[in-house]
Amino acid sequence: MADTYIALDLETTGLSPANDRILEIGALWIENGEVTDTYETFVDCGIPIPQIITQLTGITDEMVKGSPCTEEAVRGFLDFTQMQDGGDCVLLGHNLPFDYSFVKYSMARLGLTYESRGLDTLKMARTCLPGLEKKSLDRVSAYLGIPQKHHHRALDDALTASRIYERLKREFGEQYPDLFEPQPMACRVPKMSPITNSQKVYLRDLIKCHRIESNVKIETLTKSEASRMIDSIISQYGRLKR
Repeated sequence: MADTYIALDLETTGLSPANDRILEIGALWIENGEVTDTYETFVDCGIPIPQIITQLTGITDEMVKGSPCTEEAVRGFLDFTQMQDGGDCVLLGHNLPFDYSFVKYSMARLGLTYESRGLDTLKMARTCLPGLEKKSLDRVSAYLGIPQKHHHRALDDALTASRIYERLKREFGEQYPDLFEPQPMACRVPKMSPITNSQKVYLRDLIKCHRIESNVKIETLTKSEASRMIDSIISQYGRLKR
């Protein structure tokens, strides 16, 4: 069973790692149940935050303005996961495949690869707490009597997940030893290419010509995302008049 791992939680603009972006990263190095280091940052991802996400998390566009861009924040997280010798990082989270998929897609947009083993406390709760109707992080932590101050904020949720793991491991580790063993994480990410210079120029010209108000940071788009945005603008407003 893992005694050293990184507890991870992300807040995002939505549920799709292909179309949405990371808003906040919270990660903690845990050794023998104790926090030894943390990584926490907002992310200025270049996409306006949907109102429903602000209502859920309390995170606003103003709060993330001026924060590290996606590349800086993700590279910072990558450095954090490799801060100790060995490089075989174990991630832990509640519904970890969701957070892992966003990490993988964000890495892919930067031309980076990332692999990890993982521990999913949602999967553990489903096995160890069959009588609990809902297995969300807040429901599991409340059921186990684990206090949580700021639900839907990344660092606090990551800490709560680690406490759930330590509690379930202590109570059910002998009964379900395989459940608490880190497993390889699987997430297929399509090949991505950054936006081309010609796309940047054409998009900016389209936006200027049609007087479109847009908060999207064009330089953060992939080639395919830029193509879709160009097609959408042309279908709605028409092509540039030369």
